[in-house]
Order: sequence, then C-alpha cells, then structure tokens
Amino acid sequence: MTRRIVFVTGGAGFIGSNIVAKLAEDPTLDLVVCDWLETAELGKWKNIAKHPVGDIVRPEHMFEWLEKRWQDVAMVIHMGAISSTTEPDADKIIENNFCLSRDLYRWCTDRQRRFIYASSAATYGDGVEGFDDRNDLDSLKGLRPLNAYGWSKSLFDLFAARQAARDYAPPQWVGLKFFNVYGPNEEHKASMKSVASQIWPKVKAGHTVQLFKSHNPDYEDGGQLRDFVYVRDVADVVQWLFDNPQVNGVFNLGSGRARSFKDMAEAVFHAAGKQPDIEYVPMPPAIRDKYQYFTQASMDRLREAGYPGQMTPLEDGITEYVQKYLNAADPYR
Repeated sequence: MTRRIVFVTGGAGFIGSNIVAKLAEDPTLDLVVCDWLETAELGKWKNIAKHPVGDIVRPEHMFEWLEKRWQDVAMVIHMGAISSTTEPDADKIIENNFCLSRDLYRWCTDRQRRFIYASSAATYGDGVEGFDDRNDLDSLKGLRPLNAYGWSKSLFDLFAARQAARDYAPPQWVGLKFFNVYGPNEEHKASMKSVASQIWPKVKAGHTVQLFKSHNPDYEDGGQLRDFVYVRDVADVVQWLFDNPQVNGVFNLGSGRARSFKDMAEAVFHAAGKQPDIEYVPMPPAIRDKYQYFTQASMDRLREAGYPGQMTPLEDGITEYVQKYLNAADPYR
C-alpha cells in the first residue's frame, strides 16, 4: 500500500494548521498533527477542529510515534519552532529550532522519508546583501542574521545543505524561507501576530490605529516595507511540493513584492468599509538599531523549479482575511 501519512510538527499552529487544512482536502491522506494544544478555552485545537486528523501526538512523543509507524509515513512537514524573534533564551531557541530539526532530518534520511521544513527570511539579517535565495554553501555561510532566532534557522539551512552535498539526505528535502505571513489561525500568536490581526479589534470598533514612526530618513512614517504573503499561498506551495518530489533545496516563500505597513493597515480599513484612521508613535529604542526597513523575496528559484501558482495581491488577501475570518463569528480556517 502507498504510504499516505503526512506528519506535521507544529500542525496546530498558524502556518502548520493551514497546511493541514490544505492537505486534508485529499481524502487519501492521513494528517497527523504533532503539537501541544494548550488550554481548552483558548488553545490551538480550534485551528484544526474543522479538518479530519488521523492522530494527534505530543512533541515529546514524536520519535516514539514515528518509529512505530515509519513504514506508513510519506513525509514529515516540520513547522514546529520557537518563532519569537525576541525570545531571550538562546539555548531554548537552538534546542527547538536547530537540534530538533537536525534530528528529524537524520530520521527522514535514515528512513528515506520526504522532509519539508520552515526556515525564515530572518536569516537575511539587515538585508544589505539582498534577499536572493542562493542555495550554494558559500552563500548560505555568508548570511548574518540579527538575532538568535534568525541564526538558528540559518544554521539549520546550512546543516541541511552540507549534508545533502555529502549525499546524506532524504529523498526530498525543502526549506522554505517564510517572509511576513498573515491570515487565519494566528490568534494564539499574541504579539507575534500580523499587523492586520493586531489592529483588527480597533478597526472594527472604529478606533484609531497606531503604527510605528520611521526613524530612517529614506522611509516615511508607516512606510517601512515588508514582503507580506497570504498563508493560503504558503499552503498551496507546500501542496505543490508534496506533488513534486523532485524539487529540493532552500527557497524563499513570499509574495515577491514589498508593501508598506501603511498599505496593510489601509487595506484592513477598506475591507471593513471604513476610512483609514492611523497615528504614528515612536518605535521602542530597544529595537531601532536592528529594525529592518525593507524585505522582498526573490521568487525566481521557486518559479524556475516549476511552481505555477500566483501569489495573492495584498488588498485581495486582506479583504478575504477580514471578511471571511476576522469579522466572522467563527474566525478559524
């Protein structure tokens, strides 16, 4: 029988649950979620409650479960991580973001099971060298992230690429450098939610929304630029990778177009049928020196690999997010 289990770490989280939702559309697949669901009242279980899930595994039982069922596993999709860029405990970050990823890579290689994992645009640091996802070892070694989170992701990208260069690799291995992802199922992320999600309660209530002032003369207030990518597009890329096992390497995953925080905020107001009401407040001094004013993913390599899908324009993505999810009685995908 064809192996049809997809094991998703962080599968009840933001991006992971959207991947589960997408892959669950295929009735021949069994989706196994590896995650902590937290509290019954506010927990992440709501992110996966609408979809058929074959099993739910606590992270501390991950390898025990995989060893028992390894013959039925087609792919491991590793979205679980410490995702806060301000997490102060570097040992905690490395244990979760590098060591666990390393062990899963080795497990997938030894068992010859396919492996997709979450990397991050934070690997690019201040972006002075651009945002081209060159896959050679020298390019990966040359990146200089600004924080421990970005370093942990960069370190694992380099580990995976070095192992693959030595012919020690899963039959498919792909790292996805996520840029600024937004969309449904991010409510549990608190301060790490997208700007759209953070400002929505004030927009809905008719209050003024606050954005950071610029402390860079090249950018107006609210004009700081990010590559915002709709989470539905992220799930579509993962679905395509599942269907194309010949694709390997580390790839950017963004929209390919930088837009301002002001653009995003105004799109939220317009989706709600309201006039924009924005004020600009000083950026906290603690983050000013390491603040990124521009990110934009080069998407050429993913296109060259054959990905045919189009990324959702910001205004269209925000309109769907607001009207179908944020302003709905049930905001979960």
